[in-house]
Amino acid sequence: MASSRLIPLIIASALFMENMDSTVIATSLPAIARDLGTDPIVLKLAFTTYLLSLTVFIPVSGWLADRFGARHVFRAAIAVFTIGSVACGLATSLGGLVAARGLQGIGGAMMVPVGRIILLRTVPKSELVDALAWLTIPALIGPLVGPPVGGFITDNFGWRWVFWMNLPFGIAAIALATALMPETSVDKVPPLDARGFLLSGLGLSSFIFGLTVMGRDLLPGYTPSLLVVFGAVLTALYVRHARVTENPILDLKLLSIETFRAGVVGGSLFRIGVGAVPFLLPLMFQLAYGMSAFESGLITFVAAAGAISMKLGAARLIRRFGFRQLLIVNGLIASASIAVMGLLSSSTPYLLAVALLFAGGFLRSLQFTALNAMSYSDVDHAQASYATSLYTVVQQLSLSVGVVLAAFVLEAAQWWRAEQALTPLDFTIVFFVVAACSVSAVLQFMGLSAGAGASVSGRPK
Repeated sequence: MASSRLIPLIIASALFMENMDSTVIATSLPAIARDLGTDPIVLKLAFTTYLLSLTVFIPVSGWLADRFGARHVFRAAIAVFTIGSVACGLATSLGGLVAARGLQGIGGAMMVPVGRIILLRTVPKSELVDALAWLTIPALIGPLVGPPVGGFITDNFGWRWVFWMNLPFGIAAIALATALMPETSVDKVPPLDARGFLLSGLGLSSFIFGLTVMGRDLLPGYTPSLLVVFGAVLTALYVRHARVTENPILDLKLLSIETFRAGVVGGSLFRIGVGAVPFLLPLMFQLAYGMSAFESGLITFVAAAGAISMKLGAARLIRRFGFRQLLIVNGLIASASIAVMGLLSSSTPYLLAVALLFAGGFLRSLQFTALNAMSYSDVDHAQASYATSLYTVVQQLSLSVGVVLAAFVLEAAQWWRAEQALTPLDFTIVFFVVAACSVSAVLQFMGLSAGAGASVSGRPK
């Protein structure tokens, strides 16, 4: 059996590939748009399609892990993600790129939650905070090196190579999982909630996709509005279905757990603002300030460096202040760090911009580590797969909403000025809007009890 530190590192070898991919594509968006002959903002489809694919298939990942074995599902997920990456590099149209990103999302849907299930079932709760920190350190190297590496590759070799470079990482991750990943199992696997899978998957994906394509003439007539209504109806039907089904694919009864509910609801509001950041920063630096892909990558990677610097001290901070106090205070400051990004300009001193991005990455990463640890603090092993599915679906959904909201504000600014070119003021407005969403999460954290998550934080109740 692998040690409690080796297991997170094995899982992180796959998460490194996924996290690096998401930051690389953000840096390459303007180049991809020029090559495919489309508007960079329209390439939000490449973001949201991936996230929606996660949303649709994450709910079934827990059942697949229980039914076929977590290690087997984890390896298959890496293979699918790698194949999708190769297909992205071969795309010659917006439709082809979107389809390939959807395939990537199917693989990613299995990697993140199944890896987390393995972690929850093999690491003692007393070591969970440290294990989560070890898990995220290698995964955060991807966002650290992704922007400058992606910018350099895009400027010198073309954007397609930013996807093709996933191939060796995928092969290495499969080899590590085969050699070192422990197998976990459960005694009894309930039947798959097929009806719930269809209702939740079609409902959530239709709703968000309809919002994504609204107002861009990508679909005829009232089709986007009909998709939104259709998705909302199916989602409501799923909520009713989950209340009367014994083993729903997304178990909403888990929201009765105080810490889990706060992590899901408050974490979602916070992630709306954070989800917009990787989409907005490269566009702002390249389109509003005229930087190259490599130049923008040399700035945006600093936020990931700040995130990494926080990880080793996360456990101490949580034990010192507890979840409630930390999430409230840090949530306010982290939300302010998002708004500050909208005040950056071409005249901002480079060192000041770097310092602000570094601090923002530190604060947001601390918030995520605390949220992840607290959310699972009162979840037992039998509930691990269902809790992971629900938590990760809502997480990806909120990131999708962040991208959609940011793109909507930018498109509204273009429409208002009747111009295609984006200005620095447009980005100032959108950063303030998404920061307001993040700060609203603090209201949810204020409802926590003082001893919330004590089994993980180590503080007395």
